[in-house]
Amino acid sequence: MGHGAAGVVLVGGRSSRMGTPKAALEWHGSTLLRRTLGVLARSVEEPLVVVRAPNQPLPDLLPEVEVVEDPEEGRGPLQGIAAGLAALATRAQAAFVCSTDLPFLHPVFVRRVMRALTDDLDVVLPLARGYPQPLAAAYRVTLAPLVAELVAGGDLRPAFLFGHPRCRALRLDGAVLLADPELAAADPALESVVNVNSPEDYRAARARPAPQVTVQRYGALAGNGHRGPRTVRAATLSGAAAAVGLALDRHVIAALNGDQISRDSALPLASGDTIAFLSADAGG
Repeated sequence: MGHGAAGVVLVGGRSSRMGTPKAALEWHGSTLLRRTLGVLARSVEEPLVVVRAPNQPLPDLLPEVEVVEDPEEGRGPLQGIAAGLAALATRAQAAFVCSTDLPFLHPVFVRRVMRALTDDLDVVLPLARGYPQPLAAAYRVTLAPLVAELVAGGDLRPAFLFGHPRCRALRLDGAVLLADPELAAADPALESVVNVNSPEDYRAARARPAPQVTVQRYGALAGNGHRGPRTVRAATLSGAAAAVGLALDRHVIAALNGDQISRDSALPLASGDTIAFLSADAGG
């Protein structure tokens, strides 16, 4: 996959089964939408685009996120995909498109799918956990006119796009995805595509333990018996700091997986992450 890969999150309106907008559902001190956007920000380049129903309220977003609206509510995911891809028309070559209700989405899964989008393809569609996953897939931005054409003609199901002669689609089943050793280690059950469609789904997902991550304190923060790595459960950077007795304030910075420097308390963590906490006063 070449350069210029962005991210699109489809929020949708109020779910009839959930009874409330999914985007604002609490997730370990953050929200489902904030977590999804944070995972994409770790996985692709900017811009990040959120597609919402007309005038739909949204929870707090990353400052770099752009918001676009569906022309009409209730017409399904293809219309949202068209709006999101069109918003990226002059600024990206491709996008990872997903729904907001994927609490276990892993950056390694996003990167694996995007890498499969070679120059001779328009879509990479995972076939994971027994189903095609059009809202956890990679799309060429140049598909926007075709998707809009299908929607205008009343062909609202994603299958109409993937079977269209003008759409070159690659379907990746679970075995092919998990042949990637990094993905097999990070997400062996492909839980990246597990969504929450009902209050019961949400409660079950929220009751599960947070991701297992490795945390280490360095420099002045490593005194008083705090040397050495610790394995903790944490879904956000602030959660990881709290797990080792730190307050994530202006005196503390974090290095995620050896490179990304952050003080963002809501930065989402994924299984296998390593976090190094350093004193900002010591030149971190």
